[in-house]
Amino acid sequence: MTIIEADFADPGLRTFLQAHLDDMAPTAPPESRHALDFTALQSPEVRLWVAQDASQIIGTVALARLTPVHEELKSMRTEPQRRGSGVGTQLLHHALTDARSRGIQQVSLETGSMEFFAPAHALYRKAGFVECPPFGSYSEDPNSIFMTLRL
Repeated sequence: MTIIEADFADPGLRTFLQAHLDDMAPTAPPESRHALDFTALQSPEVRLWVAQDASQIIGTVALARLTPVHEELKSMRTEPQRRGSGVGTQLLHHALTDARSRGIQQVSLETGSMEFFAPAHALYRKAGFVECPPFGSYSEDPNSIFMTLRL
């Protein structure tokens, strides 16, 4: 597996990211879904990486700037057939290493509160994230869990 910066010209990336949005759709009402779409991920304020295995995308992770020293983890997804194989752990490590190297002091995230997201909650807790109040433009939502990590 290799982790590289996303190539937005790769049609497979659009397909992979759409599958992420499709996975999220049944988990919460539209106002409680906060995944970035393909266009938003191309913002200069966002850094997106892909995990590849034999040139096939098997995972994504992004960091989006909130302030000069605080970023949000976004678009964390592992191909369903590869879940539980360490792809997410490696992507998270890559993103946090990148953040530290740029002097980012805090990374926060929003994820669903439903059982579907239990593996993600465990991954984030294992990495040191703790629950926190809503941050940025988020507000309290029973469909969301907010977590943060001081680097």
